[in-house]
Amino acid sequence: MHLSHSFGRRPIILFVCLSGGLGYYVGYLNGTHPEWPASQWPAPTPDKVLVPTTVTLREPQATVTVTTEAFSPRAELRPVLNGTPTAAFKDNLRPDVQYVTAWPASGFTNDFMGYMNLIYLGLLTERVPIIPSFTPSHVTHFDTNGPRLDFGAVFDIPRLERELGKPVLEWSQVKDQNSVVMDQLGCWNIWEAVSVDRTPRAYPPPVLKIDASYTVAPKWVKLLPNDEDDPHIKLSALVSLAFPGKRESNLQSPVQSPVLEVLLEPDHHLLCFDHLYWVVTLEQHEMFRDYSPSWRFVGQYIHWVPRIEGLAHTYLRQAFALAPAESIPQYIAIHVRHGDFAAMCDGVPELDCFAPLIAYARRVEEVRAEILKMKGIAIERVVMTSDEQDPAWWDAVRALGWAYPDHTNTVQQYGKWYPILVDGAIQSGSLGFVGTDESTVSMVASRRIKSWRGGAARMVKWGKLGADDH
Repeated sequence: MHLSHSFGRRPIILFVCLSGGLGYYVGYLNGTHPEWPASQWPAPTPDKVLVPTTVTLREPQATVTVTTEAFSPRAELRPVLNGTPTAAFKDNLRPDVQYVTAWPASGFTNDFMGYMNLIYLGLLTERVPIIPSFTPSHVTHFDTNGPRLDFGAVFDIPRLERELGKPVLEWSQVKDQNSVVMDQLGCWNIWEAVSVDRTPRAYPPPVLKIDASYTVAPKWVKLLPNDEDDPHIKLSALVSLAFPGKRESNLQSPVQSPVLEVLLEPDHHLLCFDHLYWVVTLEQHEMFRDYSPSWRFVGQYIHWVPRIEGLAHTYLRQAFALAPAESIPQYIAIHVRHGDFAAMCDGVPELDCFAPLIAYARRVEEVRAEILKMKGIAIERVVMTSDEQDPAWWDAVRALGWAYPDHTNTVQQYGKWYPILVDGAIQSGSLGFVGTDESTVSMVASRRIKSWRGGAARMVKWGKLGADDH
């Protein structure tokens, strides 16, 4: 969740600040997700062509055709692991390869941004990133052992590797997820160096059985040293800690690990940080800027797996009342974020704080006009995605003639993560987008639409009556 003016305009509890995309769907995420074998996913083709790919979904029974772009592979990537997952992760790490990892600490979208920064940090330091699964670790009434969601179950890692020309690993490839071995690992504690907290922001997910001993990072990793409330971190500072000179001259006494009670300096072979969501190169909330290096060099290449796109197509056909064989027309998607944003209203009644639907309707018309001028395409269809629970509000959405995905049975059919995944794929599949200002869910959707489709996007301001008037 993006916060304008760096916490200054609205005093926010930091826990709420970090809720991100998972908080948006907190009502859905409280169980496990089904496993889908990789054999059901289409293999990439060697030529750079558009390939119609047929994906058969289990529930509901439907066959959808997804057009994906397969890219010519670059030079073959060298082996970066000793082999299959091992009981102790270090047994699988090659001595001639260096690695970097970090842990989930926020919601789905914010953790996605943190993993994007992790991969970018790997590029800059010539280290192989190891990505953990998504976990709802910031929601206190959820068990941090579940529901987990593997990065590669959602995002196309082979395609990402081809685009980057670099390997990208998941922890499930490195360590056996059924292992009973408790590994030890020394990590950098960035959070204590940039915030008022005196603990790391995150620990390794319990499923990994990694006991982390943390060393507080030097204070100069903080972007704004004189702003106590701003936790942004300089990427260049983290890059320097990946090399012996800065690492060795900035070591402090490590803190005892919570399980085995060991004291370990930050590991140099597997560089480890507690979290990477707040990392920037120049200024606060940099991912919202058009120049964002992390987006330009990594984020735009992280595509959904065909199965997620296929599910989104199924929900769109249902929403638009289309037959299974009918093509899905171009559409404009909307994302309205309410839910946990109520905590940012600063005492303003929600009716006045949240932008009315008419404000979104105005922006939809602006996007529609821009697409017609830019591409000569007249778009009629509009689809709404939101965490709003008020039936009367949804009645008003229908009155505007807007469609929406029906998630009545999504959790039961697919798992607790799938409302946000389906909505995310629907949002990024549009040619035009209208989102909620300060929402990372909306921001990432708008970046995808512009990068992938050359589309148009607008954000609706909120926080007081008439905030988006113009």
